[in-house]
Amino acid sequence: MKFYIASSLRNVGNVRDVAEVLKSRGFAQTYDWTTHSKVDSISKLREIGNEEVAGVLDADVVIIMMPAGKGSHVELGIALGTKKKIYLYSSTHEINDIGTTSTFYHLDEVEQCIGSLEYLISTISMSHTPTSLN
Repeated sequence: MKFYIASSLRNVGNVRDVAEVLKSRGFAQTYDWTTHSKVDSISKLREIGNEEVAGVLDADVVIIMMPAGKGSHVELGIALGTKKKIYLYSSTHEINDIGTTSTFYHLDEVEQCIGSLEYLISTISMSHTPTSLN
C-alpha cells in the first residue's frame, strides 16, 4: 500500500514519525514534502506542487493530519476527486466542532481517526496490506 501524508509545516515532526513507522511496516510513501527547507522562488513552489499532486495521485491512501493548512485541503480535494481512501487524523474532536468543521470531513470516503498517533498508525496498518506483500 502506498500512502501520502498531508499536513501543515507546524506538524512536520508528527508527519515524519507516522511516515517512518508506516515505512518500517512495509508501506511505501509516494512523496515526502517535509524534506524541503526554505522555499524561495515561485518555480520551486511550482515544482513542489507538481510533486505533491503526483504523490496524492500515486497513493492508495491519503492521510490528512490536523492541523492542516490550505495546501492540505487542496490535497484532500484531489484525493476525494480521485476516489482515494482518506484518513483524517486529529488528536482531539476539533474536526467535529460544528462551528469550524468542513463538510468534506464527514463524507463516506473520509475515515476520522481521533486520538493518538499510535491509533492512527494501527488503524491504517490493520486495514491495508504493506507494499512488500502485494
